[in-house]
Amino acid sequence: MEVRWYIVWIIIGTSIVTLIPRVIPLLVLSRIQIPEWAMRWLNYVPIAVMAALVGEELMMQDGKLVSFHNNLELIASIPTFVTAMLTRSLLGTVVVGIISLMLLRLYI
Repeated sequence: MEVRWYIVWIIIGTSIVTLIPRVIPLLVLSRIQIPEWAMRWLNYVPIAVMAALVGEELMMQDGKLVSFHNNLELIASIPTFVTAMLTRSLLGTVVVGIISLMLLRLYI
């Protein structure tokens, strides 16, 4: 099997480009003391990112805002959200979400 060196260099280059944004903040932030208010604020970043991703996925189709009655995913998210709030179970939430969407697509 022949080794194509440009492929090897592409893999090395993309590895470096992927590694730099992960390592530099870790090195910088490990040397400084972050204030307590900033740490509390940073705790909300993953939740905000997840909400933005899920919200966009539920409300938009093909770059356009979709109305509630034409959006099966948004309708299926209601029992899924209620299950998540009541049970705090990831497995239960996923199962309810899948079953809700399956039933809506089957009957509507």
